[in-house]
Amino acid sequence: MTEKKAVLVTGGAGYIGSHVARQLGEAGERVVVLDNLSTGFEDAVLSGELVVGDTGDQALVSQVLRDHDIGAVMHFAAHTIVPESVSNPLKYYANNTCSSRNLLACCAEAGIPHVIFSSTAAVYGIPKAAVAREDTPLAPINPYGTSKLMTEWMLRDLSAASDLRHVALRYFNVAGSDPAGRIGQSTEKATLLIKVACEAAVGKRDKVSIFGTDYPTPDGTGIRDYIHVEDLASAHLSALDYLRRGGESTTLNCGYGHGYSVREVLDAVQRVNGAPLTIVEEPRRAGDPPQLVAGVERIHEVLDWQPQFDDLDFIVKTSLDWERKLLERGR
Repeated sequence: MTEKKAVLVTGGAGYIGSHVARQLGEAGERVVVLDNLSTGFEDAVLSGELVVGDTGDQALVSQVLRDHDIGAVMHFAAHTIVPESVSNPLKYYANNTCSSRNLLACCAEAGIPHVIFSSTAAVYGIPKAAVAREDTPLAPINPYGTSKLMTEWMLRDLSAASDLRHVALRYFNVAGSDPAGRIGQSTEKATLLIKVACEAAVGKRDKVSIFGTDYPTPDGTGIRDYIHVEDLASAHLSALDYLRRGGESTTLNCGYGHGYSVREVLDAVQRVNGAPLTIVEEPRRAGDPPQLVAGVERIHEVLDWQPQFDDLDFIVKTSLDWERKLLERGR
């Protein structure tokens, strides 16, 4: 029996990539992580070998693909802070788009058959309906969303022109951490609500802001679809199985198909933490849709993906546990 080819995980020392790399290792896959450690952490790589370097370095990527007998690439390496993408767009097009192009060129040259891409609900911008489905018009409103959409298009066109097949997974609001407490979301200057609220709960921030209390929602605050990182990671393993079984290239939303308001999230953090937060109400931010929830019929149908952690209090608990652990480590 020939040994199964390895999986290259770009950005595998980061938040989502590290959870996927760990699950791949636990499933018996050979894993190689490529990460420049600009926002990732060496101690988050719990499975496989870490190669420190840039995804845009074609000579390095070609060597890794060749030396490690790579058969599939999972591409997470990206900048992900939306406000920063607005103030420094070329940084995002350089890393998220140009480096992705270089990675795909290496994949094409090496004959890599399968690519799984970390995309985002930001490609939808502000959809007219509360639920965004894969066929919802694509209209990103910031360079982050646009930079990711450009990689989706490159994958689409490369798949049409070659034997490469891919799955692009559009994430909604990712939260939570490894339930066993081994790895978690360590991103500095995070902007995601549950991370920010949990930092406030452990004393790293003095307050949490609600941006907009006059939306046309039941409690006036924005509603988002929050997905536990462990479930998101398992969707990547399901996508790899799908491609290995001969599945066609496809794009799928990753969420739970229902949402929670900002107030509901903050209530959950206060409930799980057993202490109140200092909450400040501020005006709406430009570009925040009132509601953004994933249409998830396709991912269930195509991948037969079954999430295990669709529970807001559990998502918050694993986030809080990780923030306390970071505090102990002085991070």
